[in-house]
Amino acid sequence: MEKTKCLIIGSGPAGYTAAIYAARADLKPVVYQGMEPGGQLTTTTEVDNFPGYPEGIDGPKMMEDLQKQAERFGSDIRWGMITELDTSERPFKAKVDDGTELLAETVIIATGATAKYLGLESEEKFKGGGVSACATCDGFFYKGKDVAVVGGGDTAAEEATYLANLCNKVYLIHRRDELRASKAMQHKVLNTPNIEMLWDSEVKEIVGTESGFVKALNGAVVVNNKTGEERKIDIEGFFVAIGHKPNTDIFVGKLEMDETGYLKTKADSTATNVEGIFAAGDVQDKHFRQAITAAGTGCMAAIEAERFLS
Repeated sequence: MEKTKCLIIGSGPAGYTAAIYAARADLKPVVYQGMEPGGQLTTTTEVDNFPGYPEGIDGPKMMEDLQKQAERFGSDIRWGMITELDTSERPFKAKVDDGTELLAETVIIATGATAKYLGLESEEKFKGGGVSACATCDGFFYKGKDVAVVGGGDTAAEEATYLANLCNKVYLIHRRDELRASKAMQHKVLNTPNIEMLWDSEVKEIVGTESGFVKALNGAVVVNNKTGEERKIDIEGFFVAIGHKPNTDIFVGKLEMDETGYLKTKADSTATNVEGIFAAGDVQDKHFRQAITAAGTGCMAAIEAERFLS
């Protein structure tokens, strides 16, 4: 059975950064990229807030650069998905979807989290062309424009108020007649003059234009749940803020998680409750969810893995 000092599960900024640091520490890491090599940034057309790219960079290109950098130092990056991890003893036994089994002295989990979407066909069509799940990432591109946010919790309220500082107008669409957000966030939203609440409402369709590979969103059809009335709002950006699901299903019952499935790590550390297993990026971060913070924790995890082994 194959053995490795360091197994990294998942890619994206956290996984690739962990691979760079682990390889430079001579851990010869094996990286399984998972079902979405490069992570969520591969669905982003423009990354404008990662240090070192003054003109911005295409998301897939950035992930390609990080992968090449990790490979330059000797990381063994592979297609495939880890389907099972035995955390009961070291070395940890992992199974891959192709039937491969390997033993790992340390494991870095960087499987990320998946943004929840509404499930509309038109929403899928305009991803990267006006539809986003991250206002902090993409809000700048809609400066001075009209946008909409869907959701009713703290995340939706925070994204709406963030966008209100950049955009001309923000519609906050919520299917109920009151927000689930904390009272403080509710007051902030309701007292921001350029946020318009669309209560008891759901999005029926997102509309826009297509020209070749170029897609431009220009509106959304919103239905009032109580009256059945349909209304088209003119917007150029559509932000879905109904939550994320951490990709932790295979770790249930094996690693400590919070009530929503995010892996718990020790204070000021990426260490999980099992010695030798570390978690980096969005799989353990439900607050920031940024490429730069994911990369930072990837660095931390690799350093902690190297120190654990030494």
